[in-house]
Amino acid sequence: MSDSDGKKTLGLRGGSRSGQVKQSFSHGRTKNVVVETKRKRVVVPKPGAGKAGGAAQGGDPSKRPAGISDAEMERRLKALQAAKAREADEAHEREEEEKRRAVERQRRREEIEAKEREQRELEEAAKRKAEEEELKRKEAEDAKKREAAKPAAADAPAPAAVEETAQPGAKPTPRRQERERDRVEERPRSKGKGDDGRRSGKLTVNQALAGGEGGRQRSLAAMKRKQERMRQKAMGGAESREKVVRDVQVPETIVVSELANRMAERVADVVKALMQNGMMVTQNQSIDADTAELIVEEFGHRIVRVSDADVEQVIDTVDDKTEDLQPRPPVITIMGHVDHGKTSLLDAIRDAKVVAGEAGGITQHIGAYQVTTDSGTTLTFLDTPGHAAFTSMRARGAQVTDVVVLVVAADDAVMPQTIEAINHAKAAKVPMIVAINKCDKPEANPDKVRTDLLQHEVIVEKMSGDVQDVEVSATTGQGLDELLESIALQSEILEIKANPDRAAEGAVIEAQLDVGRGPVATVLVQKGTLRRGDIFVVGEQWGKVRALINDRGERVEEAGPSVPVEVLGLNGTPEAGDVLNVVETEAQAREIAEYRHEKAKEKRAAAGAATTLEQLMAKAKEDENVKELPILVKADVQGSAEAIVQAMDKIGNEEVRVRVLHAGVGAITETDVGLAEASGAPVFGFNVRANAPARTAANQKGVEIRYYSVIYDLVDDVKAAASGLLSAEIRETFIGYAEIKQVFKVSGVGKVAGCLVTEGIARRSAGVRLLRDNVVIHEGTLKTLKRFKDEVPEVQSGQECGMAFENYDDIREGDVIEIFERQEVERQLD
Repeated sequence: MSDSDGKKTLGLRGGSRSGQVKQSFSHGRTKNVVVETKRKRVVVPKPGAGKAGGAAQGGDPSKRPAGISDAEMERRLKALQAAKAREADEAHEREEEEKRRAVERQRRREEIEAKEREQRELEEAAKRKAEEEELKRKEAEDAKKREAAKPAAADAPAPAAVEETAQPGAKPTPRRQERERDRVEERPRSKGKGDDGRRSGKLTVNQALAGGEGGRQRSLAAMKRKQERMRQKAMGGAESREKVVRDVQVPETIVVSELANRMAERVADVVKALMQNGMMVTQNQSIDADTAELIVEEFGHRIVRVSDADVEQVIDTVDDKTEDLQPRPPVITIMGHVDHGKTSLLDAIRDAKVVAGEAGGITQHIGAYQVTTDSGTTLTFLDTPGHAAFTSMRARGAQVTDVVVLVVAADDAVMPQTIEAINHAKAAKVPMIVAINKCDKPEANPDKVRTDLLQHEVIVEKMSGDVQDVEVSATTGQGLDELLESIALQSEILEIKANPDRAAEGAVIEAQLDVGRGPVATVLVQKGTLRRGDIFVVGEQWGKVRALINDRGERVEEAGPSVPVEVLGLNGTPEAGDVLNVVETEAQAREIAEYRHEKAKEKRAAAGAATTLEQLMAKAKEDENVKELPILVKADVQGSAEAIVQAMDKIGNEEVRVRVLHAGVGAITETDVGLAEASGAPVFGFNVRANAPARTAANQKGVEIRYYSVIYDLVDDVKAAASGLLSAEIRETFIGYAEIKQVFKVSGVGKVAGCLVTEGIARRSAGVRLLRDNVVIHEGTLKTLKRFKDEVPEVQSGQECGMAFENYDDIREGDVIEIFERQEVERQLD
């Protein structure tokens, strides 16, 4: 603005300026907005205001930027000087470091060049020496040829040049040496560009470093072999190796990799040869004997045809020498009728509690234990079941034993399983010791036992016989020392010995499928020493010993003769009674196992097939009149499954029979439920449980799953179902499951499990089972059921509670508690 005189009014330069911008919105709407912009004031210092001299003394205020005091100016200049000094020092250090690195690089380069020069001189000297020797040899040959061509009567002296070449022993002249040296030096130069022939026989540092960057690095041994080959080549060439011709054993079929191994040829070469013959195979495929013969002959070896049965010849069956035999602990088998006190007697000898761990108080597995007597003698005991269903177990126990201890109760005398045990001992031709147990009872009559044994040709010493008899009591300990003395005496008479320094051989006493450890076999070593890492074949299975566990649950590195151990590392569950043999290689073990599996499959197929039309018709007519009860059986160990199948075969008559569709080891799976549904069969679990998918599938498909822990109950139920006489029985109703989350120790109570009820309901009055990996390890009742600090009658699903078992403390986190109620139910036929 201006006034009437035309003068401008007073205003601020650089103040705010106004303007307008157009703001756009959706749907085409716009709006003009007034905005203000402010300019920032820029302060430019005058020339000379930032000089160090003036700043050190405060400087002239007129030459300093506005608003900065003398102290601030001085501080800024000092900081600037310090920064410049620091930059100068860092630049100096960098220069020094570069100089040091340059010196180090130069030193390394000189060292490498010196080494290369030294190596080159050595190689040139070696080549020169080789050339001189070759020249001398040629000169000698030429001289001999000329001497032979000369007439015998020629006496004229030869020229000087001829004399030089005619004398092989003469030294070459200096001129000839110089000519040969020039020829050697010129020879590498005559090669094409890039062909560094002079350095072909050595390895420089640069080559080694370059070879290690990315890709595979050659080993030091490979480099040395390469140097040796190049050196031999420079010295006149290495002699070619003579090919080794081998006798190659070839069965009816053989895997390609195994054939290459037996020929000691590379697998890739064998596969290539097969492909050239028109067979596109890999190293893991099998070929027949004729094809293998072609390949063996193509590689220059000799073929030896063997039959499939010859694969078992690798098992060492050589008799041991007398000087190699050493004394071993005797194996004693406890046999007798059920409830005559076999396990209690062994329990008293071992001073352990074995009966408490068996369901129903009866032994259902073969137990193997080692006992050391007071005199220091080691004895191996096998405890066999006495129930009628376990006939094959008793037979196995008698076959692997040295001495049989026949336990007969003084108040019960000779019973059916006692007679069977006597027959097993006689069949195995092993000595027998009669232990008359329960002599502490008032109704005991040992003389009646001795008299009854006469009927079965067992004459004891008190009846003027040769069979030792001892009156014992497992409860009071009476006669135990005398029994051990009798066993030791019998062992001394037998002179039991074995060779521990050979490939191990043993018998499988029991086998099971453990969820956490896989297939486990209880093996009694009979010959040799079984060590961790040994490769073995047992029946139709094979494996490598991953761990050995003794009867006390301890891991051991080896097991000698008469030592029972659990063997881990099998590829499948063997049959109880199979023989374990240690072999040299995995290929041999696999080959033997496959051969045995095929033979067993053929045998089973032949046994199940009717050979004639008449047999087929008779079988079909028989099946029309016989009603079958199909069942599936899953057990915790192989011996129990075998015993149940044998017991099922004995149930039935001409009208009804029991048919076992499948018997196996391990938890009940969804596959078992599917097979049971297709066949309309119930599933019987003996000391095992169904996993979660199997339980769900069983509920959906209506398949009945029954659990048993005592073989009596299982046999009785199947017998009642087969006969149709189903009386009222105690049936279990599962009301809930609980999972142990934490274990507490409470004084006066013991171990208390902190549980979460995952399914159903937990009741104080109900029975409980403790499951670990779906296997029953305890059955009993609850001592206490608490909710917080209060004792409660029941706990609903989803709630936490505390549980303590009656007379049982071995509980762990992750265990499952199965809660059930027993009730009487009338069973009716469908």
